Amino acid sequence: MNHLVISFITIDRPGLVETLSKVIKQHQGNWQTSSLHHLSGCFAGVLEIAVEQGQCEALTRAITTLDGFKVIIEKTTPSQISDESPVVLELTANDREGIVEEISAVIHHQGGNMIRLVSEQDNAPHTGQPLFKAKITLAVNKEQTPSLINALEDLADDLMIDISR
Repeated sequence: MNHLVISFITIDRPGLVETLSKVIKQHQGNWQTSSLHHLSGCFAGVLEIAVEQGQCEALTRAITTLDGFKVIIEKTTPSQISDESPVVLELTANDREGIVEEISAVIHHQGGNMIRLVSEQDNAPHTGQPLFKAKITLAVNKEQTPSLINALEDLADDLMIDISR
């Protein structure tokens, strides 16, 4: 079984997920994991498809020729996340330029591996001040978790962190 990681962007319009899923089904592919989003008038996503070797090339051609889609497809082998413990961090801070770089640098330098990042900009309820909110799943050695959290907390006084496993 081959695995394809597909990233795409297109102008948003009704029926896009149906179009993608129909092409995948026509080539006996199995939709595994995905993250799809409407962003500034576009529809963008990343998905993983499992498909038999004999259908892999035909499925790749069919997806890359979808009208209006810009697509990148990578043939992969599924990997297992390391034996490090997954940690989920929910972060909230006043929004500012460079906040993602600051957070990702701390995670990297503290030995963490970011597995998933979902972020949004929101407004504070009473003040309307722009807030940065993120949910980050990362793999990190249990012994390194406290120092990673401390380093994140040292980034700014306004950074709030909720932790779960």
